[in-house]
Amino acid sequence: MQSPSVSLIRANSYRREVLRNSLETLLEPLGGIAGFVKPGQKVLLKPNLLTGSRPTKECTTRTELVYVVAQMVMEAGGKPFLGDSPAFGSAKGVAIANGYQSILEDLKLPIVEFHGKRYQVVNKEFNHLLLSKEAMEADVVINLPKIKSHVQLVLTLGVKNLFGCVPGKMKAWWHLEAGKDVSRFSSMLVETAKAVNPNLTIVDGIIGHQGNGPSGGEPRHLGILGASANIFALDRTLVEILKVSPDKVPTINASMRLGICPSLAEINFPHLHPEVLQVDDWLLPDRLVPIDFRMPRLIRSTFKHLYIRFIKEPMSAYAKN
Repeated sequence: MQSPSVSLIRANSYRREVLRNSLETLLEPLGGIAGFVKPGQKVLLKPNLLTGSRPTKECTTRTELVYVVAQMVMEAGGKPFLGDSPAFGSAKGVAIANGYQSILEDLKLPIVEFHGKRYQVVNKEFNHLLLSKEAMEADVVINLPKIKSHVQLVLTLGVKNLFGCVPGKMKAWWHLEAGKDVSRFSSMLVETAKAVNPNLTIVDGIIGHQGNGPSGGEPRHLGILGASANIFALDRTLVEILKVSPDKVPTINASMRLGICPSLAEINFPHLHPEVLQVDDWLLPDRLVPIDFRMPRLIRSTFKHLYIRFIKEPMSAYAKN
């Protein structure tokens, strides 16, 4: 079995032309973008569109990264589209709140709302998942997470970003149903990542989000870009860079328990080794909070999602017109 490769480089700028050069260098040992995208293929770009309420706090994948990746996909003959399922509101509404309007217009980049469909999985704890059919039916999935600390799961990296392929309201139900057991919840996240099976994950670590994330922390310059066809190898590498024990990160612990997380010794690093990029003082949450949603919180979350999606966002769009 071929060892997974994780490409790591230093990168310090979101300027498009500089970022384009960085991404070409990053992807070159993996075969370049053409190694993942063929002419005519429909390509889902899955950024982290967590929230539209803190656009200056680096909570979401930077628009510049999405723009350059979409441009590279188009040049390879692919047909990119943007998709996510934010906890509150619509993908388009959250994207626009985070400054995506211009790139959607410049590139004529479609943005889709995810709709759920049942997919079978092989797991002793559950036998199916409700996942986005748009993600599952895409020819290529390019996962574009942000490096962030997380008050419930310690860190949110590539695997956690694919929770965005679970339709919005189903997220709250998973928190209620599986969140009472962090191990079970993390297994669900790993099974979701396995099922979606992204062809390529490119992590936005030029500026991360540390402390009480995924939205309540602060920006932190890291100067890192990472990429891999193996999402579990990439996540394992990132915790090494942040000097966080993999046992303390539930998603990585689950992937190790399920036998799908390679050890560092099994990973090939064609550019930089994670030791070269290690950060000594990355801030984790000052305390962890429970994953499970109690029923009152679940009801509040559902009504908030419905209010933003069907009242606030349409009224905002109407006011602009």
